[in-house]
Amino acid sequence: MGCLLTPGIEPQRRRIAVERYIGMDVHAESCSLCVLDARGKQVRGEVVETNGQALVQYLKQFSGRLHLCFEESEWAGWLWEILSPHVAEVVVIQGLRRRGSKSDAIDARALAERLRTGQVGKPIFKAPQQFAKLRELAQVYALLTQDVTRAKNRLKSRFRRRGVRCPGDEVYSVEGRKKRLGELPAAMRPAVELLGVELDCLEELKSETEGAMVEASHRAPISRVLETIPGLGPVRVAQILPIVVTPHRFRTKKQFWAYCGFSVVMHSSSDWVQIDGQWTKARVAKTRGLNFNFHRTLKYIFKGAATTVIAHARPNPFRATYDRLCAEGTKPNLAKLTVARKIAATTLAMWKSGEEYDPKR
Repeated sequence: MGCLLTPGIEPQRRRIAVERYIGMDVHAESCSLCVLDARGKQVRGEVVETNGQALVQYLKQFSGRLHLCFEESEWAGWLWEILSPHVAEVVVIQGLRRRGSKSDAIDARALAERLRTGQVGKPIFKAPQQFAKLRELAQVYALLTQDVTRAKNRLKSRFRRRGVRCPGDEVYSVEGRKKRLGELPAAMRPAVELLGVELDCLEELKSETEGAMVEASHRAPISRVLETIPGLGPVRVAQILPIVVTPHRFRTKKQFWAYCGFSVVMHSSSDWVQIDGQWTKARVAKTRGLNFNFHRTLKYIFKGAATTVIAHARPNPFRATYDRLCAEGTKPNLAKLTVARKIAATTLAMWKSGEEYDPKR
């Protein structure tokens, strides 16, 4: 039977959203963009100034569902923040490494093709709006910590090169330096005094940054909860929050271990042998180690927390675990790794539940 239509009303046609896959190779002055359709045919390829308004205007020219992909860089957070409202999907990936010809246009097309075919791997998590102030303070605090260490090494080397013994941290204070300056030649004293002034200024800046960072961290109620974990003080918690942002990124503790660099990976070869006409798994030595793709700062934090628990903290379940493993014959470095994994797993569980640390659990 035919379909009866009301006069003056046409049947609605199904509108299929057009998919566009955009690869963007980002540089300081320009961005090379390549636009592919769902079949992989290049629709457009242009160069746009690295300017937020110019990039937004370029994306507004296209209709349908836009999927954007670019590499991780110092511009990635800013680009994600300004471009994500104008596209259906933004994917940030690690830099491409491949053989053959290379140019900005080739790189942009490769990014678009990987996005179209679903070969982007694990995208890099971006949430620049959350913990924005705390993230900046934590990064500056880490830089100042490195600068203070370098300044101390430079200062102490001035004494050592003249054969002056200066164990401990005596020369790091103003009074200690005054006592030791008389042992140096007159020609070296002005330089040592200037290095001392540099160290004093850096330590003062580091102290101010630490206070501001902890204050910003305490605006999130979860920070007080995580600070109850042995080994995690206010500074370490303030560094963890802007890195992880949300614990629900990780479904299990094993995924979190991989992000922290605590996941064990296995490497083997020639796994199967034929015995009596049947394939049997061979007993071969497998190379084991920790994963290499991880967040360096997060691993440093949890390894530092394990060191604190083992060496300085009062008796607690983590220290008991370390002592038990060492008594059973486990190497101290592997026992320390186990403690770091337990602290990381406890942090993830408490962050998800919002409950404070309970040694009995």
